Amino acid sequence: MLFNSLSFVVFLVIVLALYYSKLFNWTNKKRMLLFASYVFYGMWNPPLIILLWISTVVDWITGNKLSTEENQRKRKLWLLLSMFVNLGFLAFFKYRDFLLDNFTTVVNSYGYGYQTQPMDIILPMGISFYTFQTMSYTIDMYLKRTEKAKTFLDFALYVTFFPQLVAGPIVRAGELISQFYEEKRATINQFIWGLFLLTIGLFQKVVLADTLLSDTADSVFGSKSILHGLDAWVGTLAFSGQIFFDFAGYSTCAIGIALMLGIILPDNFRYPYAAIGFSDLWRRWHISLSTWLRDYLYIPLGGSKHGVVRMYSALMITMLLGGLWHGAAWTFVIWGALHGIYLVVERMLKGKIHIKINAFNGILLAFLTYTLVNFTWVFFRAREFSTAMNMITSMLFINGDGEKILQPFEIIKVLALITILFICHWMMRNTSMKAVSEKTSPWVLGIVWAFMFLLIAIAQGSGEQFIYFQF
Repeated sequence: MLFNSLSFVVFLVIVLALYYSKLFNWTNKKRMLLFASYVFYGMWNPPLIILLWISTVVDWITGNKLSTEENQRKRKLWLLLSMFVNLGFLAFFKYRDFLLDNFTTVVNSYGYGYQTQPMDIILPMGISFYTFQTMSYTIDMYLKRTEKAKTFLDFALYVTFFPQLVAGPIVRAGELISQFYEEKRATINQFIWGLFLLTIGLFQKVVLADTLLSDTADSVFGSKSILHGLDAWVGTLAFSGQIFFDFAGYSTCAIGIALMLGIILPDNFRYPYAAIGFSDLWRRWHISLSTWLRDYLYIPLGGSKHGVVRMYSALMITMLLGGLWHGAAWTFVIWGALHGIYLVVERMLKGKIHIKINAFNGILLAFLTYTLVNFTWVFFRAREFSTAMNMITSMLFINGDGEKILQPFEIIKVLALITILFICHWMMRNTSMKAVSEKTSPWVLGIVWAFMFLLIAIAQGSGEQFIYFQF
């Protein structure tokens, strides 16, 4: 079930009606939310709910054992069980064919003629998100950084809470489980703001990502020709806008829906295209993943406390695995490697060059960061390595006069929209929508809200799934 579908509107109205009715006590409302979350997820493929159940039960049992077991060896075994189950599911469903294909390539390079048949296994929606979320609970329990969930119902709802189940934010146990202990009801202001956020998220997805940008990105990255440099840049810029509006749109919807229930979810995006440098970028882009990788991978690998060589190695390993988390393909690994290289070079330069950031050089550095980010988006979007390399050479104007496939209006539309996006991110980089809304006239907000709703109604129809559902 997609947020940008009429079936979800009906689903949400029913959930809200039951949630705020006086027919149920808080425990039964939580049961209703859990059931609704399974319905929400099962609409894609009902049997895949079994994976959610298994992860939930295994990590619930593991957490309980870790809360009482003092023997360090046994504690490690329980933690390994959780990681084996969760990462095992991830490896089998997401990386099996990728690993098998690369194994076959290596074996055949020695002349064995080994052949495999792909299993064409369905990738469960959101498996990368909910496995990381439930694993964070057991890891935190092992490290004694969080308390055991009070009941199985609270823990199961934490794992499956439908607003953020499929594409995040990846929420830690300490941020969400405790909110289920006492009855939650949104205030009038929270409910209205949550509905406003849901509208903004749908506007980002339906109007900006799907209607205005996706066709241009698809045309450019789907072309088999060597493209003119301008077309390559416009297609890449279109995708950079599309993936932001698509993914940030989902996160905004999730935060808004949860807020309508009185539940607080953390921000996942903070105007990332206004980032000054790549450390700043990862503090603003997909924040729940970047902090997860920092806390459970980068810091355990040594972080910045064991010398520069180990720090750079930890950065590269973290970003390589972060790239692989996004998809089972070498293009994603290269995407992660580029970000790792950017971070390492940035750390090196910061030790030698000291720049006092002001309004003028700040926007230039943000523009440079955004430009470099676009080179990484090429590998993220391209289905094949050859397509990515053709795009990169076209963007560097190495290919000479490549083919022009975009119409002038399409080029102007994308450039204008991305320019507005960059300027908005720069103007908002040190504030928030909530802070701005509090300073804005209710009449203006009402007009903006009505305008967004109208455009959503006009653009609605295709029901495109969110990009991050495939991860």
